[in-house]
Amino acid sequence: MKLSRLTYTFRRATRGRVSALRSLGVRIGTGCRILSDIATTEPWLISVGDRVTVSSGVTFITHDGSGWLYRDARGRRYRFAPIRVGSDVFIGAGVTVLPGVSIGDRCVVGAGSMVTASVPDGTVVAGVPARPIKEWSEFHAALAGWPAEADMVGQSYRQRVDSIAEELSVNRPV
Repeated sequence: MKLSRLTYTFRRATRGRVSALRSLGVRIGTGCRILSDIATTEPWLISVGDRVTVSSGVTFITHDGSGWLYRDARGRRYRFAPIRVGSDVFIGAGVTVLPGVSIGDRCVVGAGSMVTASVPDGTVVAGVPARPIKEWSEFHAALAGWPAEADMVGQSYRQRVDSIAEELSVNRPV
Protein backbone atom coordinates (compact mmCIF):
# COMPACT_ATOMS: atom_id res chain seq x y z
CA MET A 1 0.00 0.00 0.00
CA LYS A 2 1.44 3.35 -1.00
CA LEU A 3 0.87 6.23 1.39
CA SER A 4 1.03 9.89 0.59
CA ARG A 5 3.43 12.01 2.62
CA LEU A 6 0.45 13.65 4.32
CA THR A 7 -1.03 10.26 5.25
CA TYR A 8 2.36 9.10 6.57
CA THR A 9 2.70 12.27 8.65
CA PHE A 10 -0.79 11.82 10.07
CA ARG A 11 -0.17 8.15 10.86
CA ARG A 12 3.16 9.02 12.49
CA ALA A 13 1.46 11.66 14.66
CA THR A 14 -1.43 9.40 15.68
CA ARG A 15 0.14 5.93 15.84
CA GLY A 16 3.86 6.61 16.16
CA ARG A 17 6.79 6.47 13.82
CA VAL A 18 7.28 2.69 13.99
CA SER A 19 3.68 2.03 12.96
CA ALA A 20 3.85 4.61 10.16
CA LEU A 21 7.11 3.16 8.80
CA ARG A 22 5.69 -0.36 8.90
CA SER A 23 2.70 0.84 6.89
CA LEU A 24 5.15 2.03 4.22
CA GLY A 25 6.72 -1.43 4.04
CA VAL A 26 9.72 -1.09 6.35
CA ARG A 27 10.15 -4.33 8.31
CA ILE A 28 10.70 -3.42 11.97
CA GLY A 29 11.04 -5.89 14.83
CA THR A 30 9.83 -5.52 18.42
CA GLY A 31 11.03 -3.16 21.11
CA CYS A 32 12.49 -0.60 18.68
CA ARG A 33 12.91 3.14 19.09
CA ILE A 34 12.99 4.83 15.69
CA LEU A 35 13.59 8.57 16.06
CA SER A 36 14.18 9.30 12.34
CA ASP A 37 12.05 9.06 9.22
CA ILE A 38 14.32 6.38 7.74
CA ALA A 39 12.11 5.36 4.82
CA THR A 40 13.45 6.25 1.40
CA THR A 41 11.71 5.90 -1.94
CA GLU A 42 12.13 2.12 -1.53
CA PRO A 43 10.97 1.46 2.07
CA TRP A 44 10.41 -2.26 1.40
CA LEU A 45 14.21 -2.63 1.06
CA ILE A 46 14.76 -1.74 4.74
CA SER A 47 14.62 -4.27 7.58
CA VAL A 48 15.32 -3.59 11.26
CA GLY A 49 15.67 -6.29 13.92
CA ASP A 50 14.50 -6.30 17.54
CA ARG A 51 15.54 -3.83 20.26
CA VAL A 52 17.08 -1.32 17.85
CA THR A 53 17.46 2.40 18.45
CA VAL A 54 17.78 4.64 15.41
CA SER A 55 18.58 8.13 16.71
CA SER A 56 17.54 11.45 15.22
CA GLY A 57 18.83 12.62 11.87
CA VAL A 58 19.68 9.12 10.58
CA THR A 59 19.38 8.55 6.82
CA PHE A 60 19.04 5.18 5.10
CA ILE A 61 19.76 5.36 1.37
CA THR A 62 18.61 2.32 -0.62
CA HIS A 63 19.62 3.55 -4.07
CA ASP A 64 22.62 5.11 -5.79
CA GLY A 65 21.54 7.92 -8.09
CA SER A 66 24.98 8.35 -9.65
CA GLY A 67 24.03 5.70 -12.24
CA TRP A 68 22.06 8.40 -13.98
CA LEU A 69 25.36 9.78 -15.20
CA TYR A 70 25.83 6.76 -17.48
CA ARG A 71 23.76 6.83 -20.63
CA ASP A 72 23.85 4.63 -23.70
CA ALA A 73 21.34 3.00 -26.05
CA ARG A 74 19.98 0.92 -23.12
CA GLY A 75 19.34 4.01 -21.01
CA ARG A 76 20.50 5.16 -17.61
CA ARG A 77 21.80 2.80 -14.95
CA TYR A 78 20.22 2.09 -11.57
CA ARG A 79 21.42 0.53 -8.36
CA PHE A 80 18.96 -0.45 -5.66
CA ALA A 81 20.12 -2.49 -2.65
CA PRO A 82 18.56 -3.43 0.68
CA ILE A 83 19.68 -2.25 4.10
CA ARG A 84 19.50 -4.73 6.98
CA VAL A 85 19.92 -3.84 10.64
CA GLY A 86 20.24 -6.74 13.09
CA SER A 87 18.98 -6.92 16.67
CA ASP A 88 20.34 -5.13 19.75
CA VAL A 89 21.75 -2.27 17.68
CA PHE A 90 22.21 1.42 18.47
CA ILE A 91 22.62 3.88 15.57
CA GLY A 92 23.74 7.33 16.73
CA ALA A 93 22.48 10.72 15.62
CA GLY A 94 23.28 11.92 12.12
CA VAL A 95 24.40 8.56 10.71
CA THR A 96 24.06 7.79 6.99
CA VAL A 97 23.73 4.15 5.90
CA LEU A 98 24.39 3.46 2.20
CA PRO A 99 22.77 0.87 -0.11
CA GLY A 100 23.61 -2.78 0.38
CA VAL A 101 24.85 -2.39 3.95
CA SER A 102 24.09 -4.95 6.62
CA ILE A 103 24.64 -4.02 10.26
CA GLY A 104 24.96 -7.15 12.37
CA ASP A 105 23.55 -8.02 15.78
CA ARG A 106 24.91 -6.28 18.92
CA CYS A 107 26.44 -3.34 17.05
CA VAL A 108 26.84 0.36 17.75
CA VAL A 109 27.28 3.00 15.04
CA GLY A 110 28.73 6.23 16.43
CA ALA A 111 27.04 9.57 15.80
CA GLY A 112 27.84 11.26 12.51
CA SER A 113 29.23 8.12 10.87
CA MET A 114 28.91 7.19 7.21
CA VAL A 115 28.35 3.44 6.93
CA THR A 116 29.67 2.44 3.50
CA ALA A 117 30.30 -1.27 4.17
CA SER A 118 28.63 -4.00 6.19
CA VAL A 119 29.33 -4.19 9.93
CA PRO A 120 29.97 -7.65 11.45
CA ASP A 121 28.11 -8.87 14.54
CA GLY A 122 29.44 -7.49 17.82
CA THR A 123 31.27 -4.47 16.40
CA VAL A 124 31.30 -0.80 17.40
CA VAL A 125 32.05 1.47 14.44
CA ALA A 126 32.46 5.22 14.00
CA GLY A 127 33.82 7.75 11.54
CA VAL A 128 33.62 8.72 7.89
CA PRO A 129 33.77 6.13 6.57
CA ALA A 130 32.74 4.05 9.59
CA ARG A 131 35.56 1.83 10.87
CA PRO A 132 35.68 -0.64 13.77
CA ILE A 133 36.78 1.02 17.01
CA LYS A 134 36.02 -1.72 19.57
CA GLU A 135 34.20 -4.96 20.15
CA TRP A 136 30.74 -5.29 21.68
CA SER A 137 32.08 -7.02 24.80
CA GLU A 138 34.38 -4.08 25.60
CA PHE A 139 31.58 -1.57 24.98
CA HIS A 140 29.07 -3.59 27.01
CA ALA A 141 31.51 -3.91 29.94
CA ALA A 142 31.96 -0.10 30.00
CA LEU A 143 28.18 0.40 30.19
CA ALA A 144 28.08 -1.61 33.43
CA GLY A 145 29.82 1.32 35.15
CA TRP A 146 27.17 3.85 34.14
CA PRO A 147 24.42 4.85 36.62
CA ALA A 148 21.36 2.59 36.54
CA GLU A 149 17.67 3.43 36.60
CA ALA A 150 17.63 2.32 40.25
CA ASP A 151 20.21 5.05 41.04
CA MET A 152 17.84 7.84 39.94
CA VAL A 153 16.05 9.81 42.64
CA GLY A 154 13.37 12.48 42.46
CA GLN A 155 9.76 12.94 41.43
CA SER A 156 10.16 14.73 38.10
CA TYR A 157 12.09 13.65 35.03
CA ARG A 158 14.49 16.55 35.52
CA GLN A 159 15.17 15.60 39.15
CA ARG A 160 15.84 11.99 38.17
CA VAL A 161 18.22 13.00 35.37
CA ASP A 162 19.97 15.61 37.52
CA SER A 163 20.51 13.02 40.26
CA ILE A 164 22.81 10.98 37.99
CA ALA A 165 24.11 13.58 35.49
CA GLU A 166 27.88 13.93 35.24
CA GLU A 167 29.55 17.16 36.25
CA LEU A 168 30.99 19.29 33.47
CA SER A 169 34.76 19.10 33.65
CA VAL A 170 37.22 21.23 31.72
CA ASN A 171 39.93 18.68 32.51
CA ARG A 172 38.02 15.74 31.07
CA PRO A 173 39.84 14.28 28.05
CA VAL A 174 38.08 14.47 24.71
